[in-house]
Amino acid sequence: MERTRYEVPEWGVGELWSADGVVLAHEFDFGTREWEQGRAVAIGTEATFLEAGPDPAARAGIAKEHAADVISRVCAFLRGEDVALGDIPIDLDWCTDFQCEVISALRGIPRGDVVSYGELAALAGHPGAQRAVGSICAGNRFAFLVPCHRVVASDGIGRYGSAGVEVKRRLLALEGVVL
Repeated sequence: MERTRYEVPEWGVGELWSADGVVLAHEFDFGTREWEQGRAVAIGTEATFLEAGPDPAARAGIAKEHAADVISRVCAFLRGEDVALGDIPIDLDWCTDFQCEVISALRGIPRGDVVSYGELAALAGHPGAQRAVGSICAGNRFAFLVPCHRVVASDGIGRYGSAGVEVKRRLLALEGVVL
């Protein structure tokens, strides 16, 4: 398993966990929190890598390329570019069938579109399960790769976890959605 921490200017710090070309988790801290280990090293405007695994020199080439590709795409997304993230393999072995169906439906929501929790439940084949869909979004461990920011409440924008509504608005604005 590889862990790569990186910083995206004006957005925050990401942490990517992957193995064998599959993302196990991708978290993103929109605050200004500093990581416990590692020092920032500037590498252009793409991202600043803070830490890459316990021994970066020992990382396999393919793992390094995979992490770099995912991070490059996330950075492009956060610059407002129309970049595909739905094809990045993610680990869903821990999910129930219901969770997999919801995540799959959500990954199919195109850039610039939004759905309500109820609409997402119906798209996943489980009409009426909007509260359970909300729980899946609240526990999303694949920031941007599973685009929960595209799910809104039936009466407005809805919440966006600890990041807050303004971050959700900002992410949606990148995609041309104004709520």
